[in-house]
Amino acid sequence: MRARVPKGAGNNAQNMNQMIRQAQKMQDQITELQDDIEARDFTATVGGGAVELVMTGKKTIKSLNIKKEVVDPEDIETLQDLIISAVNEAVGQIEQTTEDEMSKITGGVSLPGLF
Repeated sequence: MRARVPKGAGNNAQNMNQMIRQAQKMQDQITELQDDIEARDFTATVGGGAVELVMTGKKTIKSLNIKKEVVDPEDIETLQDLIISAVNEAVGQIEQTTEDEMSKITGGVSLPGLF
C-alpha cells in the first residue's frame, strides 16, 4: 500500500527555510531599530517651558533644565509635579516611537516580549 502525499508537500523544507530567512531578517531589523532608538535623544518640555528634560532611548535622563521662576521653596509640590510630568512625557515618546517604528517592521503584528 502506498501513502498518498499531497501535491506540493515536497516543498515544505524549502518553505520552512524561506520562513526562517524572513524571521532572521526581521530579527536583524528589530535589533537595528532597538540600537537606533537607544542612541536617540527625546526631549520633553512641560509647564510652558518651565522644565525641559532630555532622555536617551535607553530611558536614562541626560539633562534637566528648570527655569528659576518655577523654583519656589514654598511650593515644592508644583516643581515635583512638573519633573514627574516631563519624565512621563519623555518615556511616553520613547514607547510610542518604538511601537510606531516596530509596527513598520512587523507589519502591525504584535510580538510579545520584544519590548
